[in-house]
Amino acid sequence: MSETVTAAIALGANLPGPAGTPADSVREAIGLLDGVEGVRVTDRSSLHITEPVGPPGQPDYVNACVLIHTGLGPRALLYAMLQIERGLGRDRLVEERWGPRTVDLDLLTHGSHTLDSEGLTLPHPRMHERRFVLAPLAEIAPDLIVPRLERSVGDLLALLDA
Repeated sequence: MSETVTAAIALGANLPGPAGTPADSVREAIGLLDGVEGVRVTDRSSLHITEPVGPPGQPDYVNACVLIHTGLGPRALLYAMLQIERGLGRDRLVEERWGPRTVDLDLLTHGSHTLDSEGLTLPHPRMHERRFVLAPLAEIAPDLIVPRLERSVGDLLALLDA
């Protein structure tokens, strides 16, 4: 375990899964995150209904964000998140990129860490372009400074409105 940091995670779903509706899947994923050893969910946004980005014809998404305190490093946390996705019916090997899914967990930030590696980039490389990420995150962490961008979540959301 590394030092304890605050991390931000985005969640989304637009297909029913083992937990039930997409909203049920997002809520279940949050509960499962809170149950991971070394992870404590400290805040969660409301659920947001958003239009899909990606292939046409998909149902709307249910999106949310959480803040956690964790002693897990970025890779260990990502591994735990991928396990939660699999447990809730996601199969990344067969799904279409940006296509419909039972649940999606994206690690947005991990303290002030930056990382560029195969399978993990911190902060999330497109978070500043996505209202469906920034709006729920701004509910719970408008003053969170996004590493590399050196802007707050609230400022980044305002830039989308400009």
